[in-house]
This record gives sequence, C-alpha cells and structure tokens, in this order.
Amino acid sequence: MKTIGQIAAELQGYDPQALSAVQVNEFLARLVEPVADVESVSVFGALGRVLADDVTSPISVPPHDNSAMDGFAFAGHQLVQGQPLKLKLKGTALAGKAWEGNVRPGECLKIMTGAIMPGGLDTVVPLEFVRIEGDGIEIPADVVKPGDNRRLLGEDLMAGQPALARGDLLGPAALGLVASLGLPELRVFRRLKVAYFSTGDEILSLGESPREGAVYDSNRYTVFGLLHRMGIEVVDMGVVRDEPEALETAFRQAAEQADAIITSGGVSMGEADHTKAMMKQLGDVAFWRIAMRPGRPMAVGRIQRPGRSSILFGLPGNPVAVMVTFLAFVRPALRRMMGARASDPVLLRARCGEALRKKPGRTEYQRGIVTTEPDGTLKVRTTGNQGSGVLRSMVEANGLIVLHHGQGHVAVGDEVDVMMFDGVI
Repeated sequence: MKTIGQIAAELQGYDPQALSAVQVNEFLARLVEPVADVESVSVFGALGRVLADDVTSPISVPPHDNSAMDGFAFAGHQLVQGQPLKLKLKGTALAGKAWEGNVRPGECLKIMTGAIMPGGLDTVVPLEFVRIEGDGIEIPADVVKPGDNRRLLGEDLMAGQPALARGDLLGPAALGLVASLGLPELRVFRRLKVAYFSTGDEILSLGESPREGAVYDSNRYTVFGLLHRMGIEVVDMGVVRDEPEALETAFRQAAEQADAIITSGGVSMGEADHTKAMMKQLGDVAFWRIAMRPGRPMAVGRIQRPGRSSILFGLPGNPVAVMVTFLAFVRPALRRMMGARASDPVLLRARCGEALRKKPGRTEYQRGIVTTEPDGTLKVRTTGNQGSGVLRSMVEANGLIVLHHGQGHVAVGDEVDVMMFDGVI
C-alpha cells in the first residue's frame, strides 16, 4: 500500500497548495482500492449493487424465432413490390406453445406477439395493415418487407455470449436481463460502509434551541442523501465538538466500522480548531487547496486500523461546497471502492443562456437549470447567486455547469459542459 507521499510523487506537477480538479481525481484513483468481499444476492436484492463476476448467457434469448407483434405470419418471398398479396388463413399460433402443422405458399397463420414462428415463415404483417376477406386476408402493396416483425433466435444474446461484466453497476435493465437468462442469484461486492460526522462548536443538531452564532447542521442530511442514493451503508455519527478527546473518539470509532470516513468543516487553512491536528495524529493525511470554486479546502488520506485502513475525506464546511466536492471527487472515488468500472459522471453539452465570467486556472462548478429548446437543443442558465452557503440554489438547480481549469469567460450561446443531477443525486 502506497503512502500519501509516494502517491504524490507519481503525479506530475503535484502541489498541495494549488491542485487542479483533474489532479485530485488522479490522486484519488491511486489512493482507493475496491472492496474484496463478495456475497450472493437474489435478483430482487441486486439493484444498485456492483457485479463481482462476469455473467455468461447460459441460454439463447429469445430461444426461438418469434413474432414481434400480433398479426399474420407468412413466407416473405411471396411479396412483389407494388402489388398486394392475398393469402388463405390456415390457423392461429399462440404464445407459449409451438403451432403444429404446415403452412404452404399462398397461406398464412394468425400469430400472437411472442409466438414461435413456424418453419418456412419469416415475415409478420400487423393486424391493422390487412383487409379480412372471408377465410383469407389481403396485404396492401409495400406495407411490409420480407423479414419484417420477426425476432430472431439469440437476437438479444446467444448461449455462451457475455451478458454482463465484473464491475457493472446493476440497474433495472440489468435485473431484467439477468432474469431473462433464468439466473436467480448474482455474486456482487458487499455494500460499502461509510461513516460521517460534522465538526464544529457552532453546529446545532436538529431539536436543539437556536443560539447566537450557531447554525443548524444541514451537511449531515445532504451527505446522507448522497450516500444513500449510491446504495452505501451509512453510519451517522452526528455532530462532534471541536475538542481533541471527542474528535479522537469519533475518528477511532469511525475507522473501526467503516471503509471510508467523511467529515465536514475544520480543514480550511488557519482554522483555530483541533480537527486537522487530530487527522494528522491518527492518519496519513494530505491537506489540499484545490484550484476550484466552490470548495477550495479538502483533506484526504487514510486512518489505520488493525489489518486494514479507512479512507478519509475531509470536506469544507459550507453546504454547497460539501455537495460539489462530494460530486466532483468523493463520489467517483467511492464508486471505485464499490468495485464499479465506470466511476466518472457523464457530462452533457448545453448552450449557455447568459454570459459567465471566469478566469483560467481553476475549475468552477456553477449551479444551473437545463431546459430543452423547441429545436431539441439543450440550454442552461445559472440559478443566480452562486455563494457557497446558498443551499437553496442546489434545490433549484438540476445540474452543475462545469467550467474547466483552462477555460475563460463564456459568452451567450457558447457550449458548456453540464453534470446533470439526475443519476448522481
């Protein structure tokens, strides 16, 4: 296991007083390791979990050629461009069992969605396209082509083909895919366990009476929501006072039971508190000034425990800065710890509806509202006040406008990157 200093030495241009957002993520990618423990869960219990083994399809899906809709099945070679086709109805094929019999040229079979296509038939015309004429049908000219509306054997997956890969995050579609293969269980990595507490003598817990100079703790609840959405087991340790004994107890208890520890507050330069000192005393920790806005100060490192260690993320205290640093840095790192292969959020491009002032040399994350224009293009505008304590602006926003390290001013109509909240919050 590499120390913080060894990891820092691997990064070109590493400067803890002026780290870029890219360097932070490169550092964290070297720091964290995926959990090793694996367990078997039912398909119903696999949502949001990370797959620990590749899944190979034991069967072909679908297991036979079948009809993609309700209609009439026939041999498509009989179609002639520009001419209608008359066919005699031979019978009806229902889903769930094979139709027994033969269909000769000039004949067709009424067929239901999912029913097996009898031998020699390769085309289905939808019910609404045909005209019924006595004991037969007429197919108007050019409404279907040979092979239309037929699902082929193994069209989704052939037996022996890879279906899912180790490290896949299992969503609703993956659960359906697994079920379609007849697999009742999956092997997944165990749930990540993260302990969280807020620090500071000015922080009030809910239920306490207001007092001058104090604020109610909002960070615990936003961090809880962010972690819970990731499917992580959360250990809520409440508010810890800025006292050495209380902080030491909290850090030791957190390290005993969690894979990662997240704190908010107490990591700014020159703060007159004991949080930073206790982090240094108990672990191998780096303190950064990140070239970003909001969320400049951050601490990261490890706190050792017998046989293993817990990753430490010390976030700033301002509510918006906590959420931004979590989304930009902590969430991708935790995804890696969960065993997921894909960890970085997908950025969309949108046209900016207003001019934005920005100096090159830092990454800025501005709260934005993305809308779809009548022509289908995405447009984004800010929520207004971008102060790091204005939590209301995060509620109003549906994404973060990401203005990258080397980027300058943005003019109206310029395209910008947006990290959409749907899927990350």
